[in-house]
Amino acid sequence: MTVHLVTGSNGFLGPAVVDRLLARGATEVRCLILAGTSRARLDEVASRHPGADLRVVEGSLASVEDCEKLLPGVDVIVHLAAAMKGTADQVMASTVVATQNLLEAIRRAPTPPRVVHCSSFAVYGVADLPEGALIDETTALEPHPDRRDLYAQAKLRQERLFHEYAERHGIRVAIGRPGVIYGPGGPEMSSRVGFFARGLFVQLGGRNLLPLTFVENCAEALAVIGERAHFTCDVYNIHDDDLLACDDYLERFEQGVRKVHALKLPFAATRAIATVSSALRTISKGRLPAPLSPYAVDSTWKRHRFSNARLHALGWNPRVTTDEGLRRTFTWLREEASLGPSRLAPAAGPA
Repeated sequence: MTVHLVTGSNGFLGPAVVDRLLARGATEVRCLILAGTSRARLDEVASRHPGADLRVVEGSLASVEDCEKLLPGVDVIVHLAAAMKGTADQVMASTVVATQNLLEAIRRAPTPPRVVHCSSFAVYGVADLPEGALIDETTALEPHPDRRDLYAQAKLRQERLFHEYAERHGIRVAIGRPGVIYGPGGPEMSSRVGFFARGLFVQLGGRNLLPLTFVENCAEALAVIGERAHFTCDVYNIHDDDLLACDDYLERFEQGVRKVHALKLPFAATRAIATVSSALRTISKGRLPAPLSPYAVDSTWKRHRFSNARLHALGWNPRVTTDEGLRRTFTWLREEASLGPSRLAPAAGPA
């Protein structure tokens, strides 16, 4: 009998994780949500698993004491809770401080549960790697977090907390690092492909591979990790097998959702613009914005390759092909767009 606790359970990825845990025979799944937030997607999951023991628990990770209330009887935690956006204080509180509270509660527990931590490709330090380098679990972590965006900084600090508590206190942890998670309910475009600016799509990804993982495939990966990992801070890259280049994703998006007015910037031009804007910001003593830095450009849009071999060795296989995942996603995006542009989530940050 295995009892799971899923933090961040009513976000984009959470309901899919709960669904896959139940489908794979989880005995009891406790779904942590903040008081007053919607449980509609979790109710939908419950309707697909009549008789399953799915329990929605209102609570938070705001203090160690709050976290301690969640742990009795829990065998495995799937930790998804993190902030995708907000001020520096908000992102760090929701991602880093909340994680430290949870880890401290686990450390104090009479029988500490195992933890599957959902990290991100954003923790890798790839800016100084050559084009064509293979990104796998042996790739070094980001050495210059101060040069990256808030999300990358927070995810890196979050993951380092897990390593610290595993080393100092023996907490059993396994880490999944997804690439770009996509699917119905998620953003329509990853910033690895580009971004919308006043009706124009600035295309940056070019022929770079896009490390896509369909939300159901990512959820399956986290469930498999929870069943079969060593829990010795072992790490698993999560991305699908049949990856597209960014150019191909945009073409498929235009075929499946809508046409966009695109300005294609080659890598060299993007880096030159970033260099100039960073210099102007320095000259103006920070008064002028620098939306891109050369380091951020090298971290996100330099052509790299990706490996999910370690995840396959654990016994994972994608449940949904990229063709089918794109079809489902684009169908959902068309339906949401018909209800108004405000229904769509903004482009996702770099993974």
